[in-house]
Amino acid sequence: MTQQSAPPAEDRTRLPRGLARELFTVKWDPLPKMSRPRWLAWLPHVVLSYVAIPCGVLTGMQLNDHYKVYGGAVLGLSLLTSASVVLSMFRPIAAWWLGLVTTALIAWVLHDHVGHGQSWPWTPAGPFTLAPVILMVALRVPPRVTVSVIGITLALNGLADITLRPPQSQTIIGGVALLFGFVGILGYALRATRLARTKLVEQETLTEEERARRTLLEERSRIARELHDVVAHHMSVISIQAQVAPHLVENPSEELKENLAGIRENALEALTELRRVLGVLRSERPDDPATRQHPQPTLAELDGLVDNVRGAGLNVTTEIAGIRRPLTPGVELTAYRIVQEALSNALRHAPGSRVEVGIAYGPRDLHLCVANTAPTRSAPPSPGAGHGLLGMRERAGMLGGELAAGPRPDGGYEVSAVLPLDPQELSAGPDPETKRAT
Repeated sequence: MTQQSAPPAEDRTRLPRGLARELFTVKWDPLPKMSRPRWLAWLPHVVLSYVAIPCGVLTGMQLNDHYKVYGGAVLGLSLLTSASVVLSMFRPIAAWWLGLVTTALIAWVLHDHVGHGQSWPWTPAGPFTLAPVILMVALRVPPRVTVSVIGITLALNGLADITLRPPQSQTIIGGVALLFGFVGILGYALRATRLARTKLVEQETLTEEERARRTLLEERSRIARELHDVVAHHMSVISIQAQVAPHLVENPSEELKENLAGIRENALEALTELRRVLGVLRSERPDDPATRQHPQPTLAELDGLVDNVRGAGLNVTTEIAGIRRPLTPGVELTAYRIVQEALSNALRHAPGSRVEVGIAYGPRDLHLCVANTAPTRSAPPSPGAGHGLLGMRERAGMLGGELAAGPRPDGGYEVSAVLPLDPQELSAGPDPETKRAT
C-alpha cells in the first residue's frame, strides 16, 4: 500500500517545483516570427518595439503631470518600463519580473506624492504598460504559468493596498484584474492557435510521408505480383521440359532420369511456394476477376498502349532506335510500366500537350524517354495520390537502373530511365573472382 501511494505524492510535489522553476527563469525564449506572409515575418517585433516607446513616455508624463515627481528617477523608471517591454520579446519571464520591480519602484517613488482620489500603487497608465509584457508571457508559456504570473501580480497589488496604500489614494485593482485577465486569455488563445497550426503542419507532413510510404509498399506488392507471374511461367516451362526430356533421348540412363526428375520436382516445389506467396500478395478481393493471373505486358504491346492514349485525346509520337529485340521478362515489364505511368501522368496533368516516347536499345542498357510539351488547357483535379514517380523509381531501382524526372524549360515535363539489359550480371558485380566462385 505504501509503495503504491508514493508516486502520487511525488507527482504532487513535482508540480510546484516545476512551476517554481518556470517562474524563476531567465531562459532565452524569442518571440516566434510570423510564418505567413513571409515579408511580414518580423512585424510583431517591430510593433512591440514601437509599443515600448509610448509605454516609457506615458510613465514619465504621468509621474510629472499627475504626481509632480521630477528628477533623474523619472527618466530611469521610464527607461525601465520600455526595457521590460523590449525584453519580453526574448525573455518573457525575466521581463515580467523587471516590470514588477519597476512597478514597485514607481509605487515607492510616488507614495508621498499621491493626491486625493489618485490611484496607487499604479499610475493610471501603469497597468497598460505592463499588459504587453503579460501578453508576451501568455503567448510563450503554458497556461498554468500565465495564471501564476497574473495571480502573483494581483496578489502583490492587493498586499500593497492593504498594508501600504496612502489613505487619500484610490485602488484600481478591479480594473487591473479585468485588464490582465483579458490579456491572459488573449495570449492563451493566440498561443493555442499557433500550437494547433504547428501540430497541423507536422501532421500533414507525417501524413504525406505515410502516404508516400504506403504507395511505395503498394507498388512493391504490385511488382512482386507481376514478377510472380513471369517467374511462374518460366518454372512451368522448366517442369514440362524436365518431364518430356527423357522421352526425347534414346535409352536414357538412370542417372539422367533421376536428375531430370529432381529438376521437375524442384520446379514443382518452387511453383507451389510461388502460389502460396501469391495468395498473400493478391488483393483483398481474391475472387475479383481483375486479380486473376494473366500474361504480363511487354514492349511488344507498346503500339496498343500508345493507340489507347491517342484515343483519349493525347497527341503521341514514338521513336525507336537500335535493334529491337526481346529482353528479359523483368526488363520488358518494367519498361512497359514506366512508359505506361509516364503517359498516364501526361494524360492527367498535361491535357492537349504533344508527347514523344523514345526507346533506344543499347548493347547493355535500354534507354527510355517520355517527354511532353506544356499543356494547352488546365488540367482537371486528379484523384490520384500523386506518387507515380515513386513506383517508377522503385521499378528502375529494382533492376539496378536509374530514373530521372522533372520539368522542361518549355513548360513541359520529361521522364527518362536507363535499365540494364542483364540485371543478373549487374548484381553479380564485375569481380572475376566472384564470377568464378558462382
